[in-house]
Formats: sequence, structure tokens, C-alpha cells
Amino acid sequence: MFEEAEVPRDLMNLVVPQRGGLVATGGRQEPFRLVDGDGLVVAAAAEFFCDLQAAGRPDSTIRSYGLDLLRWFRFLWAAGVPWERATRAEARDFCRWMTVAGKPSRGPGAGRLEPYSAAVRAHAETVLRGFYDFHLETGTGPIVNPFPLDRSRRGGRANAHHNPMDCYRDERVGLYRPTVPSRVPRSVPDAEFNEIFARLPSHRDRALVAFYVSTGARASELLSAVQGGVHPGRQVIAVTRKGTRAVQELPASADAFVWLRLYQAEMDGLVPRGAREPLWWTLRRPARPLGYHAVHRMFERAAAAAGVPVTLHALRHTAAYRMAEDPALPLTDVQWVLGHAQLTTTQIYLAPRREDVIRRMLAHHGEQARQAAARQAPVPAPGYQPGTLEILFGTGAS
Repeated sequence: MFEEAEVPRDLMNLVVPQRGGLVATGGRQEPFRLVDGDGLVVAAAAEFFCDLQAAGRPDSTIRSYGLDLLRWFRFLWAAGVPWERATRAEARDFCRWMTVAGKPSRGPGAGRLEPYSAAVRAHAETVLRGFYDFHLETGTGPIVNPFPLDRSRRGGRANAHHNPMDCYRDERVGLYRPTVPSRVPRSVPDAEFNEIFARLPSHRDRALVAFYVSTGARASELLSAVQGGVHPGRQVIAVTRKGTRAVQELPASADAFVWLRLYQAEMDGLVPRGAREPLWWTLRRPARPLGYHAVHRMFERAAAAAGVPVTLHALRHTAAYRMAEDPALPLTDVQWVLGHAQLTTTQIYLAPRREDVIRRMLAHHGEQARQAAARQAPVPAPGYQPGTLEILFGTGAS
């Protein structure tokens, strides 16, 4: 059991200043630093980052974990509790604070607080439980992890009630981990995609979008392509996979290579040439390697101009749906192209898309109405002339 706080925290009115930050160093040995309000490095986080790096985690994972740690440390600084003295009460209040208060809104009504999504809260709980497990093992943190496992999953035989027809799940679920609702991937219908593509301002942007929607690559993966990794004759482009960091060739549409050639001709002499040089560059001078946020904003502007509320990642879902719907393409091939570790992840694209279901259901209702009208129409008996009946009953044209 843990000791209850003497005075319950007023989480709705708890002020959590945006102290400290996660600083990108640009170095390979220490890619990110978590600093406090005085600019001093948080040693506990630095040690945890070293452990993640030693385990082969990419810099993007260290950054993701660092943002969750920063959110936790800011909460502790506001509560006046050192990280090594945090108890289950602080962990519980932190998870409640993310649910009822959370981050400042950036949209309409900026300044008010809005809760974090279930996915963000679940990721934070997992990261913080791992952070305290690390310090628990090294003897540098509290003797009890403030983020415990679910009580119902501690004892008993593992997988005691498992259905052998279902996949095995991770039984180490945190006590304060929320249930993340499953979401149907959002794809872009052909008509909306054409509207967005028509509003792209440059050959570079058209080439990027054409590659995204034909290869199914993640945004960061396509931006990792180098000039020597493009093979128009074989119609493939080499990218670095996000998780494994392996270089993999992905087939792309012929249109994508046409737009790419137009972009390269436009940038000839303006960017460095070489097999190891980046493929994608900024259009503004001086030219710099293109980054994720710039591409995200480019697509966001084009989608807004077309009146289509979709994100850049929706292009990956669109490509996945198109490939999965092709009966001549095995699902294992789709899994390989998308870079999924499990085939069950690829199977979500076998579910029908919302717009396709609506279209088929509307056609169904229209057919039902047509058949009902046909059943109500009088059918003349054999031997009667239809023209005579039309004149007699007035069913013909006047």
C-alpha cells in the first residue's frame, strides 16, 4: 500500500510551468539532453538515455522517451517532489492530471487546458515505468516503482485464460495504463487525392507525394533516400527503415520517377551531386536537406487548399489500402513493402474503408427502392395490349 497525500492535489488548478526542455545536441554520442529550468542536465534522464542507446534504440526513440520524461519532470517540479522520492500517489495524480487537465490548447480558445489523448497517456505510462525499472535495477532510484503493474496480472500462471486461437498479448500491463481505442486507418479517396495533388506547387512536392502514395513509406523513411539509391530503370528507390535502420528497396510507380526527373532537372547545379548526397532538398536558397516538418507543412497547406482534412501519414494508409485490395498481390508482399514486423498489423487494411462501405450501402438502398417500385407497378395479364391499358388507366404520357 502507499501513503495517501495529506491534502488531495487540485489537479485542475495545478500550474505546471513549461520549465526545462529536451535539447537536441546534434552529436552522435549524446543526441538529446533533458535540462531543468536552470539549464542543468538531469542526470537521471541522461543515464536512461545512455541505456537506451546501448540497447540499439534510434535517436527518434530517445527523443520520444525524452518528451515523456520532460512532461513527468515538469509535473514533479510543480508538485515540489524530487523524482527519486516520487510514490504511487504522484504517479496516480500525474496520470489523472493528463486526463483532466493536460496541455494548453493551440487551436480555437488557445490558453485553456485540454486532456492528452489515450495513446499519449499510454505511451507515457510505459516509458516512465521503464525509467523507474532501470533506476530500480541500478539502485539509483526509489526502492518501489511508482508506476506498478496491474494487480490482476501479478499472480497466477501466465496465459492461464488465453484462447489458443488468439495472439498472445503482453501480460505486463501497467496499473495506470489507459485503454487505447483501436482506430481505422484514414485513407484518402481518389477524388480527394487528385484535388490535393493539383494544388501541389512544385515538381519536388509532386514527386514526394507520388512516392509516398505508391511506396507506402513513412515520411522519415522517404526523406532518408540518397541520390545513389534511386534506380529508375528497375523502378525502385532505397530507403532506411524506421525501426531496424536497414536499407530496403521499395518499388514505386512510373509517375513518381517522371516527377522526380523533372525535379532533378529543375535543381541541376543548385544542390550537391553525389551517390551519398540527400535526394530531397529545400527549394529556398541556400538549399538544405529537406526535413520532416517542412514536408508535413507542405502537405498540410495543399490539403487545406483542397478542403481535405488529412495528414501526410494518411498517404501511407492510402498506399496500404490500394495494395491490400489488389487480389493479385499477396498480403505477405504488402507486409514486406510496408515494413511490418507482424502480419496482423497488415491485416487491418483488409477491413473495408468507410467511404467504400457508404457508397455500397447507398447503392444497396437505391436498388431496394427500385425493386420496391417495380413490385408495385401493375403487370398486365396475358392477351392485353400495354398501349390500351395506358389509355384506359391514364398511365401513359398525356
